Amino acid sequence: MGNWLTRLIGNRGERAAARFLRHEGMKILARQQSSRFGEIDLVARDGETIVFVEVKTRSSLRGGQPEDAVTRTKQERLTRTALVWLKQRGLLELSSRFDVIAVYWPEQSRQPELTHYRNAFEPAGPHQY
Repeated sequence: MGNWLTRLIGNRGERAAARFLRHEGMKILARQQSSRFGEIDLVARDGETIVFVEVKTRSSLRGGQPEDAVTRTKQERLTRTALVWLKQRGLLELSSRFDVIAVYWPEQSRQPELTHYRNAFEPAGPHQY
């Protein structure tokens, strides 16, 4: 699959995930936040908790479930990027968590199937906070 198509499908899934989170009462603070370590798809606020959300979108399950792509290495990159985000904004004292939203959106379907994994993993790597 071409990189532009992968990005298009990913953006579509992120928009659906943001709508879902807003419907769940969360406030979306940022999208596609990058650092030298990687990118966080969505940053949301759930009450007093900052939520870093990794969105994985698939149009086919041939390669496995979308959430399977959130490997330990990916978790480490997300943890580091989240730490940079919190430090830059002076928010290290707030509680935070990592959620994963798996989006399965077959090409012929108008609506995706979303699965929300709250607190999907603990901060990973040597920079735990």
